[in-house]
Amino acid sequence: MSLDQLRLGEAAVESALVLGVSTLPAAWHALDSTLATVFAAMWLLLASGVYALHAVTFDCFRLTGQRRRRIFSFTRSEE
Repeated sequence: MSLDQLRLGEAAVESALVLGVSTLPAAWHALDSTLATVFAAMWLLLASGVYALHAVTFDCFRLTGQRRRRIFSFTRSEE
């Protein structure tokens, strides 16, 4: 299984935005090499988690053919 470069880029940007908005404003004044290493590790964990979730979700849609049928039900109905 190969890595999808577009999906990997999207996951990296999304995780960078989350870290940038949530942690950097509070930690900017205390930023040193140790904290930068912690942020890099958090970024890697978030990026890999987002990549995995996107891979599972979109591959499931592709394998089940839901994109062609356009069945995106967000609620449960008793039809």
